Amino acid sequence: MGIKVKLRQKAISAGRSSLYLDYYPGVVDQKTGKLKRREFLNLYLLNNPKSIIDKKQDKETMQIAEEIRMKKHSQANKPEIYTEQEKQQLKQKELGENDFIKYFQKLAYKRYESNYDNWMSAYKYLVAFTNEKLKFADLSEKFCNDFKEYLLNAKSNRSTKVKLAQNSASSYFNKFKAALKLAYKEGLLAFDLNSKIEPIKEAETRKNYLTIEELNSLVKTECQNPLLKAAALFSALTGLRFSDIQKLTWSEVESDSNGGYLIRYRQQKTNGEETLPISDQAFDLMGKRGKGEDKVFKDLQYSAYHNKHLYQWIGVAGITKDITFHCFRHTYAVLQLSQGTDIYTVSKMLGHRELKTTQIYAKIVDKSKQATVNKIKLNF
Repeated sequence: MGIKVKLRQKAISAGRSSLYLDYYPGVVDQKTGKLKRREFLNLYLLNNPKSIIDKKQDKETMQIAEEIRMKKHSQANKPEIYTEQEKQQLKQKELGENDFIKYFQKLAYKRYESNYDNWMSAYKYLVAFTNEKLKFADLSEKFCNDFKEYLLNAKSNRSTKVKLAQNSASSYFNKFKAALKLAYKEGLLAFDLNSKIEPIKEAETRKNYLTIEELNSLVKTECQNPLLKAAALFSALTGLRFSDIQKLTWSEVESDSNGGYLIRYRQQKTNGEETLPISDQAFDLMGKRGKGEDKVFKDLQYSAYHNKHLYQWIGVAGITKDITFHCFRHTYAVLQLSQGTDIYTVSKMLGHRELKTTQIYAKIVDKSKQATVNKIKLNF
């Protein structure tokens, strides 16, 4: 509610009335610094004008007074008359009316070159939970925790018969928290709501991988899709994801000062810039060097149809494990750690932002070592 400014009259001597402004609520006098409710204009009216001249003069006086009133009303309702604290409160109230759903959608669109799909999936669940109506002012700890609970019990978008996987729920909620963090940083939220909300813990998943013997078996086994075979083995030798292999260009492949090779690329998933040394064998799998803008693994595709070629190749090699293309990245991590490469180096080679992401592979190696304990038995 703004400040009301009304024009009023006060009867004085000599049959006149003095015109003044009535402020409600009161405003601060810029000269004295005190709160005032009245401001006299030094303009007067005749109580009983008789002549045409007097009436005309009263009319002109009222017009002048009304112009002053309108000007004062405008000034009184401008932000300048508020204290800094009041200004901030008004600003937050105004920002609170903004649409958080649209804000989140814009953030998702900005991720088009990285993990856009993941952001859009999180967006769809947020829309479903809010019915596409969520102001910044509606964001609270309770709302965030309610949304978290919703994700933990929601059905998968792929099938209403299947519950959303916990790790997917964790990933989507992390996107929501990232949006809260950015909104606070940009001044759209008055407080750091993100820091008050606990994330959804990821469930430990079984990460299938190949042994060095199984990899060598695959090297000797023919595949109906030679390009897919080369890319899969390249992943096992470099730890690169399919998305990064698919978009890799020759301009990103360089020779290093020691006569070896390295790749300078931007991760599709995290958008982070990486420098990755690669082995001679990995370089050989790339084939003949093309022009700078040419894709290294040109026409590489991965779909249900191409997946069939992968499964057939693995089956012919005598491997019964459930192996997807991403398992070749797991294989790289496990083999590096089992051969004594320190976890920090492996983490950097995989492009992980946090060491804890790599630690799951260390657990796999530890379990593998534990399994060998009882292989040596003495006949007592």
